[in-house]
Amino acid sequence: MWNIKSSGAQINGASGAGTAADSDLYINQAIVFIEDAIQYRSINHRMDSRSLWLYRWYYSRTCQWILSLTITVILALAFIEKPSSLTVTSDVRYRPPAWNPPCGLTESIELLCFIVFMVDVSVKSYLVGWEEFWKNKWLMAYILTLIVSLADWIVSLSFFCAENVRIRRILRPFFLLQNSSMMKKTLKSINSTLPEMASVVLLLAVHLSLFTMFAMLLFARTKDGQQDKEWVVYFRNLPDSLTSLLVLLTTANNPDVMIPAYSKNRAYSIFFILFTVLGNLFLMNLLTAIIYNQFRGYLLKSVQSSLFRRRLGIRAAFEVLSSLKDTPANAQQSYVSVGALLRVLQKVEMESRCKQAIMRSLKIFSCDHLSAAQFQKLFEELDKDAIKQHPPSPEYQSHFMQKLQFAFGHPYFGYLGNVVALANIVSICVVLVMDADKQPSERDDFFLGAINCFFILYYLLEMLLKILAMGLNRYLSYPSNRFDGLLTVILLVLEIATFAVYGFPHPGWRPEFMGLLSLWDMVRLGNMLIVFRFLRIIPNMKFMALVVTTLLDLVKNLRAFAGILVVVFYAFAITGIMLFQGAVVPLGNTSAVNTTYDNSTLKCGTYEQLEYWPNNFDDF
Repeated sequence: MWNIKSSGAQINGASGAGTAADSDLYINQAIVFIEDAIQYRSINHRMDSRSLWLYRWYYSRTCQWILSLTITVILALAFIEKPSSLTVTSDVRYRPPAWNPPCGLTESIELLCFIVFMVDVSVKSYLVGWEEFWKNKWLMAYILTLIVSLADWIVSLSFFCAENVRIRRILRPFFLLQNSSMMKKTLKSINSTLPEMASVVLLLAVHLSLFTMFAMLLFARTKDGQQDKEWVVYFRNLPDSLTSLLVLLTTANNPDVMIPAYSKNRAYSIFFILFTVLGNLFLMNLLTAIIYNQFRGYLLKSVQSSLFRRRLGIRAAFEVLSSLKDTPANAQQSYVSVGALLRVLQKVEMESRCKQAIMRSLKIFSCDHLSAAQFQKLFEELDKDAIKQHPPSPEYQSHFMQKLQFAFGHPYFGYLGNVVALANIVSICVVLVMDADKQPSERDDFFLGAINCFFILYYLLEMLLKILAMGLNRYLSYPSNRFDGLLTVILLVLEIATFAVYGFPHPGWRPEFMGLLSLWDMVRLGNMLIVFRFLRIIPNMKFMALVVTTLLDLVKNLRAFAGILVVVFYAFAITGIMLFQGAVVPLGNTSAVNTTYDNSTLKCGTYEQLEYWPNNFDDF
């Protein structure tokens, strides 16, 4: 690990302390250390002047945005590469021939992405240094992935893009994985959890195997063929028996797998009950508990490691700044001057909230030099969550305006809006129930159009009155108001467009199709937005708001897990295309655009009878 004290001493010995160049170097090192602490990055990297400039440039928002865009582009190529996904439907019976890009188009985009990745890995390797490079397995895997991908890219061009197996497509998710430190930590935690899961998985396998043998003995073939339905359908041989019970473990075929035997004798249900209780209620829940317990422990260690990195980065910044000439020469311990810290804070990339809080704390200390403990305490602001402060409401001089402000800024006015929104939902439900069985030609859209017009005008009035009472800035500072206001504006625009194309609602309002959407489509779209707008009631219901807030926090914290799921699904989807493309063909292997199949003549539960034609591996 990079030694803070020895590094400072080396620099002092080489150039002589007190020079302007040394001071600038120390300031830049402190800036980088603090930025490393903010982002939980390791401080183990090159610290000379050029490397510091390159390091800050690499981790700048622009460079990281370019890298993220490149990863998104190379992953999205799977949608337009041959076989292209650019068709309205994936149903093999109705799917038109897809547009496939000419050879060299997507390959050129790929090459540009590879060039960005090569620059990325080169900069990373240089910054960490040669010694650390050989210890970093992720960087070595990064280079290996690029080499294999470039080799496969060259092979593709040599075959004029005609080959079906393209290894580099399977490797693409690696670029997403290696770019996220949280995803790498999560993957490491999952890997560490696997040994603890092995014992329960083995017990689950024994449970499945034993009950499979029992099932084959219990539901063996008899002389009476009419009584052998259980054997014929589910337990004919070992693979079928194992598959049937494995699916039953997920309850996907329950109670279908039991019905033939149960119709023969009630006592057969005991076998299935025992299997389900032991497998689902005990072993599966035990597996979930072990995964949760072990994973939580490993993830907690990972979080602690990140916090340690933050503390180490702050301490490194303190040690570097304490080497400056403006620290007391006769001091018994190291100190940092407030002036040096202020120079650092001016250049460091940090949230303005944290920077302002540190400035306020500096005023409270009211001293010229800071000890290590004081320095560390200053940066505890990085660990604190932001407290949302809303802008003040406007102050009206008029007594009448003050009364209006009190009335329309009161929570009861919001409750009234919720009641009106509920009435709107109820009226839409009533109309939909009344018109459920009517043909489009028999439907009269007058009533629904009229009530929509009334409610939308109320929503507009409510929004304007709230803005009057709270002020625009305070109104927009609440997420619920932004959500409410945005939908109100969209509904208003949609209503104006409806009137412009079809006129005002009147009895028998059922005009012909005009413009991009029919009248019924526009009314339906408006109603869907109104239903969606009803979610505004959530902040006003304490327990519901708590649940929703928890769910939103979960979504934020599950980004790493979602990324790993994307990696796994992406790799398996590409593999599925290579293995099973073209495996699903329509009945008779002919175009079935104008053909209908009689499902009653097909075997129940089969691919054809269930019309699973859109579920195939013909494209990404």
